[in-house]
Amino acid sequence: MTETIPHQVRGAISSTLSRRVFLAGVLALPAGCNAPGLRYGAVANEPFPIPEVDLAARDPELARQEVPFSGPYRPGTVVVNVAQRRLYLVQGGGRALRYAVGVGRAEALNFHGDAIIGRKAEWPSWTPTATMIRAMPRYAAYAGGMPGGIDNPLGARALYLYRDGQDTYFRLHGTTEPETIGTAVSSGCIRLVNQDVIDLYNRVPLGAPVVVLQN
Repeated sequence: MTETIPHQVRGAISSTLSRRVFLAGVLALPAGCNAPGLRYGAVANEPFPIPEVDLAARDPELARQEVPFSGPYRPGTVVVNVAQRRLYLVQGGGRALRYAVGVGRAEALNFHGDAIIGRKAEWPSWTPTATMIRAMPRYAAYAGGMPGGIDNPLGARALYLYRDGQDTYFRLHGTTEPETIGTAVSSGCIRLVNQDVIDLYNRVPLGAPVVVLQN
């Protein structure tokens, strides 16, 4: 399923958050929770089953959680801090939902500034860029596109950033490699564990403002 922002509202910014909250298969995290052993449960009610992600052996700071947040951004804004490898969904009252992300060493460094969510897709297809194919020749097998699925590098959801009505080719998306969250990876834009990208997808409407910070 794909949603695309209608032509007549391209460039408009919506300040209304989606009220749908994804709960199935995901452990609810209390505000500011830093307890060890956090785990995202397996998700079975999807076209492709999503395995659990156990954070017990990793940094609990990688888990989605509500944190204090200050900045000149109104509620509903997505703030991506590439250097921190964190994504913030601004809430009211000086708070934000914080998600850990993995960033591409090349693609994620090629974009900064303002955009909007111009398109959303569930289990999106993926086509590697020419640069990706040169860096990883095995991707040549997918030059014509790879259908959505559990092995697709975009994971369970993708949110596409637009500027002035045009696709920037910068995406917020899921991943097949949850172990890369919080790190710089060889390729891709901004990746989240599938449970987190589903949660973000359900909270963020088309037209939502996005700010990408490089430092």
